[in-house]
Amino acid sequence: MTDIDDTRAKRNVAVLVAAQAILGAQLPMTFVVGGLVGNMLSGNPCLATLPLSLTIFGSMTTAPWLSRLMQRRGRRFGFYIGAIGGIVGAAVSAYGLYVGSFAMLLFGYYLTGIYMSAHWFYRFAATDTASEAFRPKAISYVMAGGLLSAIFGPQLNKLVSDVSVWPVIGDSLVPTPFIGTFFAVIALNLVGMLLFLFLDLPNGSKSTEAEGNASAGRTRMDLLRNPTVLAAIICAMVSYALMSLVMTSTPLAVVGCGFGTDKANDIVSAHILAMYGPAFFTGHLIARFGVHRIMAAGLAILGMASIVALSGVALFDFYAALILLGLGWNFGFIGATTLLAGAHTPDERGRVQGLNDAMVFGCVTLASLASGGLMNCSGSTPADGWTAVNLAMIPFLILAGAILIWLTVRDRRRMAAR
Repeated sequence: MTDIDDTRAKRNVAVLVAAQAILGAQLPMTFVVGGLVGNMLSGNPCLATLPLSLTIFGSMTTAPWLSRLMQRRGRRFGFYIGAIGGIVGAAVSAYGLYVGSFAMLLFGYYLTGIYMSAHWFYRFAATDTASEAFRPKAISYVMAGGLLSAIFGPQLNKLVSDVSVWPVIGDSLVPTPFIGTFFAVIALNLVGMLLFLFLDLPNGSKSTEAEGNASAGRTRMDLLRNPTVLAAIICAMVSYALMSLVMTSTPLAVVGCGFGTDKANDIVSAHILAMYGPAFFTGHLIARFGVHRIMAAGLAILGMASIVALSGVALFDFYAALILLGLGWNFGFIGATTLLAGAHTPDERGRVQGLNDAMVFGCVTLASLASGGLMNCSGSTPADGWTAVNLAMIPFLILAGAILIWLTVRDRRRMAAR
């Protein structure tokens, strides 16, 4: 294996951490207000979380073509497209809110999915110039940049979400709540785009012959037949989908159980801190204990989050469940990303990463759609809906756990046979 200078990789990681912190702040902001605005405009509480589902659906449909585009034109080009998607999506969402159009709001949230897709490629970009030894740490550090967005995004949202625009209608002034969030998101994308000028990454297919050969490497079906690739994708799907299932309904549950919007922001902030804070050492844990054990720990912690959430709807219960949910996602998702990054060749990068994110966010889209229905249409109270959401986690955790056990046993048998 050719040695790679990790000085270059570390510089790229620093830029990607900053991008994760600044541009990534828009995701908790739009997710916190998405269910609340959806509930306000849809006229049907079962559709309240549909805007969030459209963002994730947008990410799913963007991932395959954006991954191929970055393979040809380079990561930076794709990241600019993502930021532009964030700007246009926020502008369209703001206009939909301004005129009271739920359809326009949904379209804006779909466009925001273009940013979300690019955002999740930051973790793969961190590995492009990294050595094999530095790779899990590079992924972990970039994910840790979300710690700053977890602090910055919800707190900024508190300041701007109540900033209203007052269109003159006749002789009266009509406030538009939450519209300040979308204006702030536009500003974050404009500022964050400047960071990509400092990235030192391959320019795309022109940089190597292998990367330029679209037919090189295994087909998508061949990749899915590889047990390591399949297990990595399934564990990533379950970790992310269950996190989305619960987080999407959290603002509705918190407000519905008698706590204010500020408390919902604080709980989401604590959750995202738990998602990204451990990333400072997750890579070191993977290097020491192995990726399989860290992924298994993530699934177990997600199970604990479900148990805590089912125990009550006091403020402490929400905080504890969402913190465990974030920690479980961190171990499960970073572990799965690390496992996938070592299971393909450079010429398969665009194909496998696009396939992974399309499948992951397809599953997350279904989870976010189910979240609103379970939360608002299961039982007669918000507590009943919250219970339904968390019970739905259990079968998928069993599925992912069984697959991980199968992969671990298989690998041990192969090692013993050598």
